[in-house]
Amino acid sequence: MDPVVLMNLLFDLIIVILGIAVYTKKKDILLMWVSIAFLFFALSYVLVVLGVTDSMVLIPLRAIGYLSVIAGIVLCRRHAK
Repeated sequence: MDPVVLMNLLFDLIIVILGIAVYTKKKDILLMWVSIAFLFFALSYVLVVLGVTDSMVLIPLRAIGYLSVIAGIVLCRRHAK
């Protein structure tokens, strides 16, 4: 098993947990969007650990993760105006 994949999965899950915990206290929507993004990243690494290496599955999951970060930044920027 690739230690890089396991490390990425571990850090993704830590970010998801911390993001949700802080979101529940501060209600900062950017934290929720970032948590959602890293949840998709974590899911893609879980699939890799389970042996799924099909790029037609992994690429959309990671793309949704990146788009979630972008959406959070855009929404927070609009809200700040």
